[in-house]
Amino acid sequence: MRPSSRDTGRVRRKIRACPKRGLKQRFSEALCHGRRGNERGEEGSAVVEFTFLALLLMVPLVYFIITVGQIQGGSFAVVGAADQAAKVFVAQPNAASAQAAAEQAALIALADFGHETSAAQVSTRCDPADCQAAGAAVTITVNLTVPLPFVPFNDDFRLQVSEVEASSTQLVGRFR
Repeated sequence: MRPSSRDTGRVRRKIRACPKRGLKQRFSEALCHGRRGNERGEEGSAVVEFTFLALLLMVPLVYFIITVGQIQGGSFAVVGAADQAAKVFVAQPNAASAQAAAEQAALIALADFGHETSAAQVSTRCDPADCQAAGAAVTITVNLTVPLPFVPFNDDFRLQVSEVEASSTQLVGRFR
Protein backbone atom coordinates (compact mmCIF):
# COMPACT_ATOMS: atom_id res chain seq x y z
CA MET A 1 0.00 0.00 0.00
CA ARG A 2 1.09 3.44 -0.79
CA PRO A 3 0.87 6.03 1.98
CA SER A 4 -1.48 8.90 1.38
CA SER A 5 -0.09 12.22 0.36
CA ARG A 6 -0.99 13.67 3.74
CA ASP A 7 1.13 11.03 5.59
CA THR A 8 4.02 11.53 3.20
CA GLY A 9 3.97 15.24 3.91
CA ARG A 10 4.25 14.67 7.64
CA VAL A 11 7.23 12.43 7.23
CA ARG A 12 8.91 14.96 4.98
CA ARG A 13 8.27 17.75 7.46
CA LYS A 14 9.80 15.75 10.30
CA ILE A 15 12.88 15.01 8.28
CA ARG A 16 13.19 18.63 7.16
CA ALA A 17 12.65 19.88 10.73
CA CYS A 18 15.72 18.08 11.98
CA PRO A 19 18.84 20.18 11.67
CA LYS A 20 21.81 18.72 9.91
CA ARG A 21 23.69 16.33 12.15
CA GLY A 22 26.46 13.85 11.75
CA LEU A 23 25.82 10.25 10.79
CA LYS A 24 26.72 8.95 14.26
CA GLN A 25 24.33 11.31 15.99
CA ARG A 26 21.45 10.46 13.64
CA PHE A 27 22.12 6.76 14.09
CA SER A 28 22.10 7.01 17.88
CA GLU A 29 18.88 9.06 17.79
CA ALA A 30 17.25 6.46 15.58
CA LEU A 31 18.15 3.79 18.06
CA CYS A 32 16.85 5.88 20.95
CA HIS A 33 13.55 6.65 19.22
CA GLY A 34 12.87 2.96 18.94
CA ARG A 35 13.26 2.60 22.68
CA ARG A 36 11.16 5.60 23.57
CA GLY A 37 8.07 3.93 22.22
CA ASN A 38 8.14 1.50 25.17
CA GLU A 39 7.69 4.03 27.97
CA ARG A 40 4.96 2.26 29.87
CA GLY A 41 6.86 1.87 33.14
CA GLU A 42 8.55 -1.38 32.12
CA GLU A 43 12.12 -0.16 32.38
CA GLY A 44 14.04 -2.35 34.81
CA SER A 45 11.43 -5.10 34.84
CA ALA A 46 13.89 -7.55 33.28
CA VAL A 47 16.19 -7.11 36.25
CA VAL A 48 13.33 -7.73 38.67
CA GLU A 49 12.16 -10.79 36.74
CA PHE A 50 15.68 -12.18 36.55
CA THR A 51 16.23 -11.66 40.29
CA PHE A 52 12.91 -13.28 41.17
CA LEU A 53 13.48 -16.28 38.92
CA ALA A 54 17.08 -16.64 40.05
CA LEU A 55 15.98 -16.78 43.68
CA LEU A 56 13.11 -19.09 42.89
CA LEU A 57 15.34 -21.54 41.04
CA MET A 58 18.72 -21.12 42.67
CA VAL A 59 17.77 -21.38 46.36
CA PRO A 60 16.38 -24.93 46.04
CA LEU A 61 19.31 -25.92 43.84
CA VAL A 62 21.85 -24.66 46.38
CA TYR A 63 19.95 -26.38 49.22
CA PHE A 64 19.96 -29.63 47.22
CA ILE A 65 23.72 -29.37 46.68
CA ILE A 66 24.31 -28.72 50.40
CA THR A 67 22.13 -31.72 51.30
CA VAL A 68 23.99 -34.03 48.93
CA GLY A 69 27.24 -32.73 50.44
CA GLN A 70 25.98 -33.61 53.92
CA ILE A 71 25.17 -37.15 52.79
CA GLN A 72 28.57 -37.51 51.13
CA GLY A 73 30.29 -36.18 54.26
CA GLY A 74 28.36 -38.70 56.35
CA SER A 75 29.47 -41.47 54.02
CA PHE A 76 33.11 -40.50 54.39
CA ALA A 77 32.69 -40.24 58.15
CA VAL A 78 31.25 -43.72 58.65
CA VAL A 79 33.91 -45.33 56.44
CA GLY A 80 36.67 -43.70 58.46
CA ALA A 81 34.97 -44.45 61.78
CA ALA A 82 34.42 -48.13 60.96
CA ASP A 83 38.00 -48.54 59.78
CA GLN A 84 39.48 -46.92 62.88
CA ALA A 85 37.18 -48.81 65.23
CA ALA A 86 38.13 -52.18 63.69
CA LYS A 87 41.84 -51.40 63.95
CA VAL A 88 41.50 -50.34 67.58
CA PHE A 89 39.38 -53.40 68.44
CA VAL A 90 41.97 -55.97 67.30
CA ALA A 91 44.77 -54.14 69.14
CA GLN A 92 43.15 -54.47 72.60
CA PRO A 93 44.11 -57.27 75.03
CA ASN A 94 40.57 -58.33 76.08
CA ALA A 95 37.02 -58.23 74.66
CA ALA A 96 35.52 -55.78 77.17
CA SER A 97 38.15 -53.10 76.68
CA ALA A 98 38.17 -53.78 72.93
CA GLN A 99 34.44 -53.04 72.58
CA ALA A 100 34.69 -49.82 74.61
CA ALA A 101 37.80 -48.66 72.74
CA ALA A 102 36.23 -49.42 69.35
CA GLU A 103 33.07 -47.43 70.17
CA GLN A 104 35.12 -44.52 71.46
CA ALA A 105 37.35 -44.53 68.35
CA ALA A 106 34.30 -44.55 66.06
CA LEU A 107 32.63 -41.68 67.93
CA ILE A 108 35.82 -39.61 67.89
CA ALA A 109 36.19 -40.18 64.13
CA LEU A 110 32.58 -39.09 63.56
CA ALA A 111 33.09 -36.00 65.71
CA ASP A 112 36.21 -35.15 63.69
CA PHE A 113 34.04 -35.10 60.57
CA GLY A 114 31.56 -32.77 62.31
CA HIS A 115 28.74 -35.23 62.94
CA GLU A 116 26.90 -35.62 66.22
CA THR A 117 27.79 -38.78 68.07
CA SER A 118 24.20 -39.20 69.30
CA ALA A 119 23.10 -39.97 65.72
CA ALA A 120 25.51 -42.92 65.38
CA GLN A 121 25.38 -46.59 66.32
CA VAL A 122 28.36 -48.95 66.47
CA SER A 123 27.93 -52.72 66.32
CA THR A 124 30.47 -55.53 66.43
CA ARG A 125 30.35 -59.03 64.93
CA CYS A 126 33.03 -61.69 65.28
CA ASP A 127 33.62 -64.86 63.30
CA PRO A 128 34.21 -67.19 65.22
CA ALA A 129 32.36 -66.03 68.32
CA ASP A 130 35.57 -65.56 70.33
CA CYS A 131 36.66 -62.08 69.26
CA GLN A 132 40.12 -62.37 70.78
CA ALA A 133 41.11 -65.69 69.18
CA ALA A 134 43.98 -65.55 66.71
CA GLY A 135 42.69 -65.34 63.13
CA ALA A 136 39.18 -64.22 64.14
CA ALA A 137 37.54 -61.78 61.76
CA VAL A 138 36.13 -58.76 63.60
CA THR A 139 33.59 -56.69 61.67
CA ILE A 140 32.63 -53.26 62.97
CA THR A 141 29.53 -51.62 61.45
CA VAL A 142 28.81 -47.93 61.95
CA ASN A 143 25.36 -46.45 61.19
CA LEU A 144 24.86 -42.69 61.02
CA THR A 145 21.62 -40.77 60.59
CA VAL A 146 22.30 -37.65 58.49
CA PRO A 147 19.94 -34.77 59.38
CA LEU A 148 18.58 -32.17 56.98
CA PRO A 149 20.86 -29.12 56.96
CA PHE A 150 19.63 -25.84 58.48
CA VAL A 151 16.47 -27.31 60.02
CA PRO A 152 15.96 -25.73 63.45
CA PHE A 153 14.50 -28.60 65.49
CA ASN A 154 15.66 -29.99 68.80
CA ASP A 155 17.29 -33.40 69.26
CA ASP A 156 14.00 -35.15 70.08
CA PHE A 157 12.52 -34.46 66.64
CA ARG A 158 14.98 -34.52 63.78
CA LEU A 159 14.21 -34.61 60.11
CA GLN A 160 16.66 -36.99 58.52
CA VAL A 161 17.89 -37.04 54.98
CA SER A 162 19.43 -40.45 54.91
CA GLU A 163 21.02 -43.17 56.95
CA VAL A 164 24.50 -44.21 55.89
CA GLU A 165 26.31 -47.35 56.93
CA ALA A 166 29.81 -48.73 56.55
CA SER A 167 31.56 -51.86 57.75
CA SER A 168 35.19 -52.72 58.20
CA THR A 169 36.74 -56.10 58.92
CA GLN A 170 40.09 -56.77 60.57
CA LEU A 171 41.73 -60.05 61.47
CA VAL A 172 43.03 -60.61 64.97
CA GLY A 173 46.76 -61.19 64.67
CA ARG A 174 48.50 -64.32 65.81
CA PHE A 175 51.20 -62.41 67.65
CA ARG A 176 50.19 -59.51 69.89
